[in-house]
Amino acid sequence: MTPDWMRDAARRYESCNRATLRWLVARDDPGAGFLDTKVHSITGQDYDATSGLRGPGYTYGWIQGRGLEALATFAGHYRGTDAAFAAELETAASALYRRLAELHARDGHAYFLYDRDLRPVVSRDGDLAPQTEAGAIFSYSDAFVAKGLCAAAPLFAPEAQTRHLASLMSVIDAIEDGRFQMDETRPLLPASVDAEPDDFGPRMILLAAAGLLHRLGHSDKTGFADRFIDHVLERHFDPASGLLLTIRGEDICNIGHAVEFCGFAFEHLLTRPDDPRIAPLVDILLRCLAVGMQGPGIALYLSARTGDLASPYFPWWPMPEAIRACALGFQLTGDRRLIAPWQEADAAFFSHYWRDDKSFAYQTRTLEGPVDFVPATPDLDPGYHTGLSLLAAIRAIGA
Repeated sequence: MTPDWMRDAARRYESCNRATLRWLVARDDPGAGFLDTKVHSITGQDYDATSGLRGPGYTYGWIQGRGLEALATFAGHYRGTDAAFAAELETAASALYRRLAELHARDGHAYFLYDRDLRPVVSRDGDLAPQTEAGAIFSYSDAFVAKGLCAAAPLFAPEAQTRHLASLMSVIDAIEDGRFQMDETRPLLPASVDAEPDDFGPRMILLAAAGLLHRLGHSDKTGFADRFIDHVLERHFDPASGLLLTIRGEDICNIGHAVEFCGFAFEHLLTRPDDPRIAPLVDILLRCLAVGMQGPGIALYLSARTGDLASPYFPWWPMPEAIRACALGFQLTGDRRLIAPWQEADAAFFSHYWRDDKSFAYQTRTLEGPVDFVPATPDLDPGYHTGLSLLAAIRAIGA
């Protein structure tokens, strides 16, 4: 990899991030509160009242928490280089922080789906029903909102940092205590938790909190990250394939999640560059990308045993996550084997997903082209998967 390619990549990532963030804050009154990214990624048309659960009458806790973390992170990032842009981002982030903090304080939890009156609901056979009160059960929505509140509090409510950090630690405790529910489209109940498989997704998602906590000056709170890394490597690594099995004992592999796990682990281990787990993590990342890069990008699922596709869908997010993981791995180790897959992921994202004319990416493709398939929420990415991944790569290049 030449220094020129790295500089060009950093400029491309910066341009992409600025475009998305400008699109994001221009979508609505930046002081209104919740973010509006309810746009069809193929047509570019806004969803409306006829769009059902994709429409503006419904709010997804997942995406708002992710958006808050992104806006707060970028506002801090630009404070020293572009004060005017940072102020725009802070205006939007401040309003979103207030809405999410109030909502979280009201319920003691965050929920996946809220109706027009901001009541937590689930969709059952096409009809909406009240979601069960979460109580002792925690979810991905809790995780994303807690991370967002932690990221934003130093900017807007320093006195609330301890409270938000405690909320984040409660999610981590729930994962380790067996009180975390992955599927939020079902009632939040102990029976639902007990019925779920041994998936490393929750530990992978919360591993991302370690990098955030390091940046916020809370490295003393990141001990869970080492436990999560060890847990995943011990229970989900498959020596026969060199991959991480999504569900322990099963053949299916979510390559994108495995790549994310490696990237988040590297971000945590930047504080300990001599950690002996870094080398095997590099090997896992390289194997994931060697097997996973098929078609326009990385398929949602494939067989660990054969490498055959187990899903027709290729979502956008594994590409920026691969860029992040390769960049951080290269920063840590200087391992030149990471260069080619980094460049391949970069080319795939900007050739097959990123839309310069729209300032966002196609959400999902198949081998035939872009398709209308929603992998998680109908809202487009508010600078989280794409923006924070590319920002991590920019910082790695700078280092």
